[in-house]
Amino acid sequence: MALSPLNQRRWRNFKANRRAFWSLWIFAVLFGLSLGAELIANDKPLLVSFKGEYYTPFLKFYPETTFGGDFQTEAAYRDPEVQCLIVAQGAEACWDDPEGVLTQARAGAVDGQPVVPGWLLWAPIPYSYNTINDLGGAAPSAPDAQHWLGTDDTARDVLARVIYGFRLSISFALIVTALTSVIGIAAGAVQGYFGGWVDLTFQRVIEIWGATPSLYIIIIVGAIWQMSFWLLIGLMVLFGWTSLIGVVRAEFLRARNFEYVRAARALGVPDRVIMVRHVLPNAMVATLTMLPFLVTGTIGTLAALDFLGFGLPASAPSLGELTQQAKDNLQAPWLAFTAFTTFALMLSLLVFIFEGVRDAFDPRKTFR
Repeated sequence: MALSPLNQRRWRNFKANRRAFWSLWIFAVLFGLSLGAELIANDKPLLVSFKGEYYTPFLKFYPETTFGGDFQTEAAYRDPEVQCLIVAQGAEACWDDPEGVLTQARAGAVDGQPVVPGWLLWAPIPYSYNTINDLGGAAPSAPDAQHWLGTDDTARDVLARVIYGFRLSISFALIVTALTSVIGIAAGAVQGYFGGWVDLTFQRVIEIWGATPSLYIIIIVGAIWQMSFWLLIGLMVLFGWTSLIGVVRAEFLRARNFEYVRAARALGVPDRVIMVRHVLPNAMVATLTMLPFLVTGTIGTLAALDFLGFGLPASAPSLGELTQQAKDNLQAPWLAFTAFTTFALMLSLLVFIFEGVRDAFDPRKTFR
């Protein structure tokens, strides 16, 4: 679909801002990779070949009996016995000498009998964010060839948790920002456009709502129910929708008396059409100026709640929980370095991108 001349000018202005343009590309690559985190970091094989059939354990549950085992529980694919069963096509000798039979099967024969070996295709990082690793020593462990960023104090791979945590933080921030923006822009537009008693009533409600101690409410809710991703989003939206009202209200109060708005009213154009088509585009520049603060503030709030222990469960791949571990394990500086670098890179890219979006929507700025 072809862009309108106005949007083409905005896209040209955005591309002319090299810092924002390259930040968008870097962020898109990083976020795209994190969206496929299960394909990058997973303790289950991506694909298994067994007796001529193919299985996708990272997507579907397969009991151990599928591969010739004895249990109906999910196959422990990192277990040598299970790997031997898959490679040796279910040979019973795997229970006695898994390592030896595995070596024979890869060579094409088991106990002198020819066999077409099965195989397991693993992710580049064979650990998920909640995989407890057998380190053979104390945790946290320093970075090495198996754990590129080391492990945390519960022997979980830090790099896997960073990949999943990056996706979690960005998804959380974008969902909260989108919901709060829709509600806040709608409420601010109604206030500013109609004014009068509508504006006064909304202002009193916002003053009371803004005085509510949101942190205490979140702590109380977390004490009653198990905090989850969507419950925390609901609480953040519940107390964050007022953040854009002041900016949008001021823009609508200013624009509602412009000549073109009066002319549209005189011609009988419905109020909702005037608000959406004629007034809202003028209010978007000021609104977009606030979006970087909303996104980065939401990421910071999530990290702070997780750091204090009032956010997502401890098992969730949270960057705030990684920061809390860095505080508790000062003898493991790689935890603090990883947390700081991840936050700095993520927030810097988002700020640069939104700066470019803001300038692209500003009709007074033109880049060469």
